[in-house]
Amino acid sequence: MALAGLKVIEFAGLAPGPFAGLILADNGASVTRIDRPSATSSDVLCRGKRSIVIDSKLPSGRKLLEEMISSADVLIDPFRPGVLERLGLGPELFLGDGSDGRRKGLNEKLIYARIVGFPRIGPYKDMAGHDINYLALSGVLAMLPGADKPTFPLNIAADFAGGGVMCAVGILLALMERGRTGRGQVVNTDMVSGTRYISSFPLIQSYLGSGMLGGPRGRTSWTEGRHSITHIPVKTEGGCPLAVWNPNSSKCS
Repeated sequence: MALAGLKVIEFAGLAPGPFAGLILADNGASVTRIDRPSATSSDVLCRGKRSIVIDSKLPSGRKLLEEMISSADVLIDPFRPGVLERLGLGPELFLGDGSDGRRKGLNEKLIYARIVGFPRIGPYKDMAGHDINYLALSGVLAMLPGADKPTFPLNIAADFAGGGVMCAVGILLALMERGRTGRGQVVNTDMVSGTRYISSFPLIQSYLGSGMLGGPRGRTSWTEGRHSITHIPVKTEGGCPLAVWNPNSSKCS
């Protein structure tokens, strides 16, 4: 498989981090998940991963983590800004201090991938949040279908797509660059920026005032519901789902 032989350390977290790790594991990477002692988890994103429980509050636990990360290709950090730095496991320890070029890192080929909710620069950088907050700040929430209020798309758009998928893409790009330079790097992903990026098409249409999203909310063909897909039970040959999108596709033979 494409990522066979790649060693990944994934700290257990909420949806985006485990999903990024799942993408790597599904493509052949060896992913080891770091769980906290006494943590109970029903995470369904553990497919193809190994798990080890380490108490990072103990000196012996931190030392073990340092050794494991020092021999890894990728680290996935799902925590709020500063958590791994307070444990003494920040990027500088492994990648070196780039300010003067004198301090060598323990693993300068490491791809240090970090996922947070809000951008790391700005008024919300230290704030905790949820999927709905990231959708709103990205500008995407107001464009979702619904005449009176937008329909919430579960946590697919911000958590999984804007967070997990964009982090995995960043890791793959960093691995390609490492193949040319021999050096690792920090990959920063935030769910607000990631959601905006995957939503480029509707955001640009809204900005230009064109297409289905041209005009104020509730008065466009999308947000007032004329282009929303309604689920209607119909019998089709072979059980194929049918989506009626416009008048040209509304006739069934």
